[in-house]
Amino acid sequence: MEQKKLQIRDLTLRDGQQSLFATRLDQKHIDELLPYYENAGFYIMEVWGGAVPDSVMRYLGESPWERLRSVSKVMKGKSLLSALSRGRNLFGYVPYPDSVLKGFYEEAIKNGLNVMRIFDALNDIDNVKESIRLINELGGIADGAVCYTVDPKEEPQPAQGFFARLFGKKQPVPEKIFTDQYFVDKAVEMERLGAKMITLKDMAGLVNPLRAASIISKLKAALKVPVDFHTHCTPGYGLASALMAILNGVDILDTNIWWFGGGSAAPAIELIYIFCKKLGIEIDVNMEAVGEIRNHLEEARRSLAAFDLQKDHFPRKFDPLADTLPAEVDALFDKAIKAAKEQDEETLLDACHSIEDYFGFPKPNLLVKEAEVPGGMYSNMVAQLKALGASDLLDDAMRLIPKVRRDAGLVPLVTPTSQIVGAQAVNLAIDRKKGNPDYSNASNQFISLVRGEYGHTPVAIDPAFREKLTGDPVEHPYDVTKYKPAENPALAEYGGAKLASNNEEQLLLELLPTVANPFLRNLRAAEHKAEADRKAAEEAERKAAEAARFDPIVGEVVTAPIPGTIVAVNVKKGDRVSKGKVMLIYESMKMENDVEAEKDVIIRQVFVEPGQIVPVDAPMIEFENA
Repeated sequence: MEQKKLQIRDLTLRDGQQSLFATRLDQKHIDELLPYYENAGFYIMEVWGGAVPDSVMRYLGESPWERLRSVSKVMKGKSLLSALSRGRNLFGYVPYPDSVLKGFYEEAIKNGLNVMRIFDALNDIDNVKESIRLINELGGIADGAVCYTVDPKEEPQPAQGFFARLFGKKQPVPEKIFTDQYFVDKAVEMERLGAKMITLKDMAGLVNPLRAASIISKLKAALKVPVDFHTHCTPGYGLASALMAILNGVDILDTNIWWFGGGSAAPAIELIYIFCKKLGIEIDVNMEAVGEIRNHLEEARRSLAAFDLQKDHFPRKFDPLADTLPAEVDALFDKAIKAAKEQDEETLLDACHSIEDYFGFPKPNLLVKEAEVPGGMYSNMVAQLKALGASDLLDDAMRLIPKVRRDAGLVPLVTPTSQIVGAQAVNLAIDRKKGNPDYSNASNQFISLVRGEYGHTPVAIDPAFREKLTGDPVEHPYDVTKYKPAENPALAEYGGAKLASNNEEQLLLELLPTVANPFLRNLRAAEHKAEADRKAAEEAERKAAEAARFDPIVGEVVTAPIPGTIVAVNVKKGDRVSKGKVMLIYESMKMENDVEAEKDVIIRQVFVEPGQIVPVDAPMIEFENA
């Protein structure tokens, strides 16, 4: 029987560095790593999208398009290159008209992109269907991503006596929305619209192992296209859930290479390799080449120390092809596999945590696990409360997240809705502390979400609540016909050059105007200076060449008393010229001026010719006494 293969999407150069090091890996390190990637055999490499276009311009002063081209040039099609986009919102938060979507996807595919992973924060199919159609139409591969989220935890009810519990009014249990079938239905609809692969995308790492097994197996049964599993290790589920996904037939798994794996990133491929080897599953990757990348990736990580929260706690060095595991660690892998097959989640998680602990990967973030919110959302709430001098309200704000989610249509907690909900929970906690009615202070983004501008929420918003916040009970989606293209002014200070000099730069202005504007201005300034330097160098070269044509000046010289243009030259080298003869004529200030010999002379050199423009004091004729 043919050995089963698992295909890998490597996230190291995009999601890996974004999750761990704030997307600060510069082009120099990318270029150093790419030759080793060429022969690694990854099915897909995620190299673009997410925060890359913003961060490389904002912090590194580099071109996002050049990054994509550089990867494509080296890879030569040996791995598919993928990016992440927010469907109708692309890389930002504003819904774009079809013309912008098409222009962007067309430019991206032209520059080497193959796979566009498309997701929407609300799992609103209307927000992704046009992107799926366009990607397919333009020759790319549409990857439909279903965002994983969980139903909010309910507040515990106050303790009640026996008779109150027996005869009192019972609190209704809210209906579960995010069931396995919810995710399957979204995936099936994306496949129907033309998605060529489906990703269960778990940005917060909240898919626990048993849930991963359940959803993946159902996706495999319902879909004809390949299924990809994307998760993170933040709350401690990642490695165990990845193993469960493999056992339940996932086709593609997202991983990072050792130094960029674990923690808030996806699992390390090296650990997945050990599991697959024990399971008799072939990882369709050249692990020798992965080892080469790993060797060079360590130095790249050290260069990112300023952004590395674990810079003093690197994982233990490990080569799965050369290093022998201690017997007790090897046994942990067997224990995890046995527990996974037996659906024993507690033992599975314990074994995987012990494996990660042995290798020195970060421990699970228990706060994220218990609160069931993304780590970035939590840190944003902490920062917001600190800035407001209200850090004591953190627990209250966390407890209010379920209410805010339900009031806003039970939105998933992914970018940007996680930030919107988190900020509003903070505002709500402050409202209550002040004794104000709920939602006295609602952010513009939250109001836009409730109005309907981000799309259709998983659960319909109460019209009365919508009217309270927006003044209108009716849902109003964002009107893309009101979209105004970004301005592209001529920059007088740089010789009238346009801010965006081509289509790809214009697209950066459309997608990320706040960041692209200074980035493009810096480009134009550099180009203007380079052109000025080029002209100065040419002039210096011309003068040097001019000087080389003549002998050193030893005699007397006739110079230009004022700037002008040479009209005629009546003498040449060696001529004997009598006093009063006109030697040359030049025009200045609309008048012709004769230059006469003031005595009998012999011409040694003539430095000018008709039509030449001469500055003041420029040498024109050298002579000696006759």
